[in-house]
Amino acid sequence: MQTVTLRAEGAAIVAEVHAVEGARLEAGALILVTELMKMRHELRAERAASVEAVLVEAGDALAGGEPLVRLRWLEEEAAPAKAAPAAPRADLIEFEARMALLADEARPEAVAKRRALGLRTARENLADLFDAGSFTEYGALAVAAMRRTRPLAELQARTPADGIVTGTGTVAGRPVAAMAVDYMVLAGTQGFHHHRKMDRLIEVARRERLPIVLFAEGGGGRPNDGDVAEIMAAWLNVTSFRHFAAHEGPKIGIAAGYCFAGNAALFGVCDVRIATERSFIGMGGPAMIEGGGLGKVAPEAVGPSGVQAKTGVIDLLVKDEAEAVAAARRLLTLSAPSEPGEGDGEALRAVVPTDRTRAYDMRKAVAALADGGEFLEFRRGFGAGMIAGFLRIGGRALGLLANNPLHLGGAIDAEAAAKAARHLQLCDRWGLPMLTLCDTPGFMVGPETEATGQVAHVSRLFLAGAHFSQPLVTVILRKAYGLGAMAMAGGGFDRPAFCCAWPTGEVGAMGLEGAVRLGARERLAAIADEGEREAEFRRLVDELYERGKALNAASLLEFDAVIDPAETRAAILRALAAAGPARPGPRYVDAF
Repeated sequence: MQTVTLRAEGAAIVAEVHAVEGARLEAGALILVTELMKMRHELRAERAASVEAVLVEAGDALAGGEPLVRLRWLEEEAAPAKAAPAAPRADLIEFEARMALLADEARPEAVAKRRALGLRTARENLADLFDAGSFTEYGALAVAAMRRTRPLAELQARTPADGIVTGTGTVAGRPVAAMAVDYMVLAGTQGFHHHRKMDRLIEVARRERLPIVLFAEGGGGRPNDGDVAEIMAAWLNVTSFRHFAAHEGPKIGIAAGYCFAGNAALFGVCDVRIATERSFIGMGGPAMIEGGGLGKVAPEAVGPSGVQAKTGVIDLLVKDEAEAVAAARRLLTLSAPSEPGEGDGEALRAVVPTDRTRAYDMRKAVAALADGGEFLEFRRGFGAGMIAGFLRIGGRALGLLANNPLHLGGAIDAEAAAKAARHLQLCDRWGLPMLTLCDTPGFMVGPETEATGQVAHVSRLFLAGAHFSQPLVTVILRKAYGLGAMAMAGGGFDRPAFCCAWPTGEVGAMGLEGAVRLGARERLAAIADEGEREAEFRRLVDELYERGKALNAASLLEFDAVIDPAETRAAILRALAAAGPARPGPRYVDAF
């Protein structure tokens, strides 16, 4: 049997001595306790032993290295008995009980109401958004600032996380921050700690340059946070709105259910706004409307998705939250490399009819260009004359703008111009190249058009093009007339990294027919015979067409090249390769 002497590891005071000379100690038995700076340290037997000598007393001061006790290890006569399980610790019991209150299972009735409406909980949406096991929650133990008026235990049970779940994780490996309003807590209203949690997460996202996904649902500020009522009058110095609006990383908003007042304001400043079919979005909910003396209305009457899709508030209208999260994940992975897919060159050759007066479906051209025909279209219910969205060509993600010949012959009206301007801003902010497909007779004109603010909206499109800092490629499919065609090319045919046309392309200062009617008005009026006048008119139009058709216009260097439609994908990829990398631009994205 081996004899060992246990010594002091460092300076301390002997606080307690439990060992007695001649006594037997079992493995784990307490020998003595030392104390230093209010911290107590226990010395225990590593194995069964007998105590040969105790060399210190309670109260002795130790400098380190002094012998404390001499032990003789005992031979094990049999396998040592298993140690009895440790008694549950009170601190861990309290912790586990407190954390259990955060789970959806702690509120079965509230969850059942969500299910009945076809909605998910905040935590379910976050679990679906983030890669499994990657979510780190911030501020989970917060409760509503009502401790002066309601018992703490009640607040812990009924206002978990103060109504907003915040944290970070990864989406397909990309670090992302997210905030999900919990409508099951006080109808999604925004409280004092709710905003503090938002500010904390926004600051983390700013510092780490993370995208933020916001699940916006519920109302505005909570008036009954009694803990802070005495130190605030109107609480208009809340910083969350400004900080979130100023955040430079991508901001993706998802609205489901009722989204009013403060939640609508936060949703509105997102770069991309996704909403479900059963969403209602408005700057004031029923209570605010009634409080303003505007009468009583049902919440379903305020900004239903069908209305907001037409106003341009909703960028992407989806069936439900599952589709919304899938779309958000798709957007967050645009910057990630992807395996190149296939297009359909032969289909591109057949898109534009040989009859230059026949309309066609531009979306067929988009589908034939995109890898696998996949195109994520934005704001389809708004600005029907412009097609906007994202696609991949050869694995590379691009923004896309295209005229729609099925609406006003492809003419650009106020809504189409506003839609295109914002999409340019979005792609610039996110660092994505832009592909534009041009087939337009120009900007829409006329008294009714000007009543829509046409001049201002057209100007926004030129401004967005002038400040666009990413690679841009323009393909002229057919008509490219006047200022409208210039705007589709970022402000002029000299702006794109590559500006080309299909053989069906034609250019002109304005529509050919209009140019002849204006330029040859007197000449045509002098022809008395109607048949001869029409023949002369057609001859002059044909003459202008021959001058402006793609092959001739390219020979006069109006643009860079005429290409085979079947080779469009390859031409785009070559141009982008020469244009170099795209990087996020410095400007913000307009709300409209």
